[in-house]
Amino acid sequence: MSYNLLKGKRGIIFGALDENSIAWKTAERVHEEGGTFVLTNAPIAMRMGQIDALAKKTNSEIIPADATDLDDLENLVQKSMEILGGKLDFVLHSIGMSVNVRKGRHYTDQKYDWTTKGWDVSAVSFHKVCQTIFKADAMNEWGSIVALTYMAAQRTFPDYNDMADNKAYLESIARSFGYFFGKEKKVRVNTISQSPTPTTAGKGVKGFDGFINYAEKMSPLGNASAQDCADYTVSLFSDLTRKVTMQNLFHDGGFSNTGVSQEVVEEFSED
Repeated sequence: MSYNLLKGKRGIIFGALDENSIAWKTAERVHEEGGTFVLTNAPIAMRMGQIDALAKKTNSEIIPADATDLDDLENLVQKSMEILGGKLDFVLHSIGMSVNVRKGRHYTDQKYDWTTKGWDVSAVSFHKVCQTIFKADAMNEWGSIVALTYMAAQRTFPDYNDMADNKAYLESIARSFGYFFGKEKKVRVNTISQSPTPTTAGKGVKGFDGFINYAEKMSPLGNASAQDCADYTVSLFSDLTRKVTMQNLFHDGGFSNTGVSQEVVEEFSED
């Protein structure tokens, strides 16, 4: 169902890899709601994914960019404004990667150059994206920037490893940059703290299946899907949320405020 919420709005969507990714689903929803955008991902991710199919489906152009590289980002922002015919109204940062997780290093045994790489890709890249847009004055007033995060920034999930630290840093950047973007440009910056979601990245976390089932049993409304997250992101890109900024918004079926659920109690009852 379309409400034309993003009619005439322009933006950039980072991180669509395949049809399981939240960025992919968001691109489809933004397109349905009348928004136009440029798709971008790291050159290596583009070789692995199916972003061409998404571009075709949504009449979008693709600009490869390494989100940790300022030259790439400057080029991306300038070219996007040329292609789209004006300043931006929305940006989705859907980027995360941990080399330590990928290579099976425990949290207590990190290889620190890998830690630095993951931190740059997962968190500092968000500052770089915001700073590039800020300096180029590339956002329209009342524009909206959203990054995706996870509750491991607040609570410990053993196998989430150094990604938890990256997400905490990412959320802090959203608050700090949100202040300056709000004051000077009337642009809002928020993070969505999403349920565990079976994306290509999500499934890379050890013990993911058990974990997603636990979250499903703990959440009164059940886990939020990638599709649900796309809908929520569209609402944050729209004019209906103009005064929402510097927030970390839990989109998790109620998981974050549930102490214990009946299902979990029953699972551990002696009788």
